[in-house]
Amino acid sequence: MAQGGDLKSLFLSFAGYGTRSDQQELEGSKFKKLCTDCGLLDKKFTVTDVDLIFVKSKTKGSQKLTFPEFEKALELIAEKKGISLDDLQSKLNSASGPKTQATTPDYVKFHDDKSTYTGVYANGGPTNVDGKGDLSELCDRSDANVRGVTQKFANSH
Repeated sequence: MAQGGDLKSLFLSFAGYGTRSDQQELEGSKFKKLCTDCGLLDKKFTVTDVDLIFVKSKTKGSQKLTFPEFEKALELIAEKKGISLDDLQSKLNSASGPKTQATTPDYVKFHDDKSTYTGVYANGGPTNVDGKGDLSELCDRSDANVRGVTQKFANSH
């Protein structure tokens, strides 16, 4: 492999993608992302082939690819695509690394537009400053007779 250093840095960038630590091994999902982001997928080489090559390349019982196993996987990919290993390496070396695709949230009319608020929330919502935020202020704690009726209700009849 003539340009192993560039491949090694590409391998490490995808291995550590989405984590805070430096990973030295490549998971199956990140191997698929590498193949997708580098434009390797086509009619001859599909996502199913990516999974099969990943399983063939890794050691039995392991869930990740080391760099030598990754080089073995590249040979299998080149064979599957029907291109030379050097062509595959040049395609990988032209890749910039993992791509992130952020989304922008849509405007939600009834949530984001405060002019559509109704009821209490139209006036700013309930507050704790009003003095009605505590259960002791809402309940009548005055003495009751044997039947459980308070005296102020008993005298009002």
